[in-house]
Amino acid sequence: MDIATLTASDILRHYRARKLSPVEVTRAVQARIDALDPAHNAFCVRADDEALAAARASEARWMAGAPIGLVDGVPTTIKDQWPVKGWSWRMGSRTTSEALAPDDAPAVARLREHGAVLLGKTTMPEFGWKGTGDSPLTGITRNPWDLSRTSGGSSAGAGVCAALNLGCLHHGSDGAGSVRMPATFCGVFGFKPTYGRVPAWPYGALPMQSHTGPLTRTVEDAALMLSVMARPDARDWLAPPPDPRDYRIGLETGVQGLRVAFSPTLGYVRDVDPAVAVAVRRAAERFAELGAHVEQCDPGIPDCRAAMEVFYVTNMALTIESVPEDRRGLMDPGYLRFGAKGDATTGKALLRAWRERDALGRAMNAFHERFDLLLTPSISVPAFEVGHEVPPGSGMREWLDWSPFHFPFNFTQQPAAVAPCGFSPGGLPVGLQIVGARYADALVLRAARAFEAVAPFRMPSV
Repeated sequence: MDIATLTASDILRHYRARKLSPVEVTRAVQARIDALDPAHNAFCVRADDEALAAARASEARWMAGAPIGLVDGVPTTIKDQWPVKGWSWRMGSRTTSEALAPDDAPAVARLREHGAVLLGKTTMPEFGWKGTGDSPLTGITRNPWDLSRTSGGSSAGAGVCAALNLGCLHHGSDGAGSVRMPATFCGVFGFKPTYGRVPAWPYGALPMQSHTGPLTRTVEDAALMLSVMARPDARDWLAPPPDPRDYRIGLETGVQGLRVAFSPTLGYVRDVDPAVAVAVRRAAERFAELGAHVEQCDPGIPDCRAAMEVFYVTNMALTIESVPEDRRGLMDPGYLRFGAKGDATTGKALLRAWRERDALGRAMNAFHERFDLLLTPSISVPAFEVGHEVPPGSGMREWLDWSPFHFPFNFTQQPAAVAPCGFSPGGLPVGLQIVGARYADALVLRAARAFEAVAPFRMPSV
């Protein structure tokens, strides 16, 4: 049996049948990390001894027929954005302390309570600020389809780990596309749930915009991971009422009769790579073939980038302010550039941006009275060369230029998934974004599973 090809759901079935043990799986995954991670740079912390101890405890529970949760013994990674008790917490920055975190973040605590084997922490750009996978602390995280290309960010290492099966469940976070960008560039499934569905703490300064979600090889594994991470935590007072459902239930219901809007540009995106446009249009056609009522229709919303940036750069300015002046030279120059914009932001500008956000949210609520789902491209270009914030020669200036489809749905707090839907002529993955109304997380997962069933996701051969 090739453990490297197994999903979390496969592994759990083998545990129940006593055909595999958590120790056997953990050792195999660690050997795979040893072999593949030096070239890809997806891990910034490895906890090999702790993982094996957790695997031995899980093995004893399975042998006794008493697993403690939904993911008992499943190899799992955590993005360095969030604390894990007893591990370093650097967030991709040379300015942070090497002190060990005193507590688990809510999602980490829930995964641990359900028996997950925590392998280590995955790489990210400094403080999660951009859509590429490099940082002053950890260097470049490379694309599993082509080592010369970016992995996407900010959940960079998580996307690479999912593609290479360095563990089965991968924790990410998304303030402006940070789950969906690496999912797209690495060719895996990524899901940004409704804001607050997965409790978070500490928040950071980006107000009600950063979501926590899974990156996995299959929709079923993402639904499994969400079912665990969505359990309540009293530290997040902004979270919605607890929803104890198992998100795997109903995954196979399909999309027959759903009202689906397909918007290739959201009405204002100018430049979408032709290969991306063709692959995403074909994916939308598959929804019609599956019985959905698909209509090409823009949601009729304005480009909210300027308003979103007001929040984004102000958050960055506050972070820079917290760093001692004599250490700011250690930071990513791009972070400092963006943060300088935030220094000039006024309270009035923030309130004007909030007013635009309010109008956008109401517009999308009204849109979803007509349509159950919205389909768009995920990213307007295939993965480009590492070491660049934008595709060289493109004329773009900032990473937001090539990722205009993501941040509107952080602003509106809606659930949005990315499903691999094809490849560029150069063999790089293309992603389809599936957006639902707030709290329609189960519907988005169900739609993604229906698409996956007729267009199976292909992973890199290594």
